[in-house]
Amino acid sequence: MSGRVRSRARREGMALLTVLLLVAVMSVIAVAVLDDVRFSVRRAANAETGSQARWYAAGAELLARRQVTRLLQADPVRTPLDPQWNGRILSFPIEAGTLSAVVRDGQACFNLNSVVDGVGEDLIANPDQAARLVALGQAVGVPESRMRPVAAALVDWLDADATTRPLGAEDGAYAGLAVPYRTGGVMLAEVSELRAVRGVDADLYRRLRPLVCALPTTRPAVLNVNTLTVDQAPLLEMLGEGRISPAMARAAILARPRDGWTDATAFWRQSALSGVTPSSAAVEQVGVLTRFFNLRVDVDYGGIHAVRTALLYARPSGEVVTVIQRWTLDE
Repeated sequence: MSGRVRSRARREGMALLTVLLLVAVMSVIAVAVLDDVRFSVRRAANAETGSQARWYAAGAELLARRQVTRLLQADPVRTPLDPQWNGRILSFPIEAGTLSAVVRDGQACFNLNSVVDGVGEDLIANPDQAARLVALGQAVGVPESRMRPVAAALVDWLDADATTRPLGAEDGAYAGLAVPYRTGGVMLAEVSELRAVRGVDADLYRRLRPLVCALPTTRPAVLNVNTLTVDQAPLLEMLGEGRISPAMARAAILARPRDGWTDATAFWRQSALSGVTPSSAAVEQVGVLTRFFNLRVDVDYGGIHAVRTALLYARPSGEVVTVIQRWTLDE
């Protein structure tokens, strides 16, 4: 009798143990399922929030294009300075966050793609613009002996042929690196690509970066003298071919009338530049009309911070289009 009791107790104990084991397994499964559900909910919420932030940024870009359109309509020959737009930060409250946008002159720079001529992959060297890149480097304190190889290497990076220029660098110069790569053979899409060119280190890139750009054309950037800042004075030194000192360049920018220069001729005739006779190329690279505009939009929404940058182009027809768009900073 006692044996039957013990056997029954053992069976009941095993059944209880099995039930407890099943409960433990089901609890683990339930926790895993709930955790997956919570993750899926968070992921869906983040996706929805991110999507809404992108829509806000797209709306800000549309407003920026309309603002540029109004500037062109107000004066198609000279970009107005009033209302003040260059570098002005506009902030707007939005539901569960804020939005800010800033538009800047996008051609107050040396266009790195202008060291070559042509379109697509049919690119050839432009020695005059390569020389101006060397001059720009000198204006920011980089010795000519260092800038000439960099300019030549940039031409080789962009041009269509495989012939290495004097002081330049074609594919062979990069094939032996720890991580080998080849030259681009096309225009730069971003200024950051310059860091891949032989001879460009962190210090050189830091000096050049505020003054260079990669416009989607091989034409030189025309400087709007009405939007230049004192920090951009090296661009005028570059055009002066040694005849414009740093002090003269800064003085010329600070002498700008309140409403801006009426035309490029008035700029060159100012007293700060007396005695300077600009070359024909320098005259062609100075104006009072901006067609490329840089846009940055920052959106803080629902705990997410999104940055959208774009390059806007005002066509001669008056239409304003986005030619480059990023969800990152233009480094």
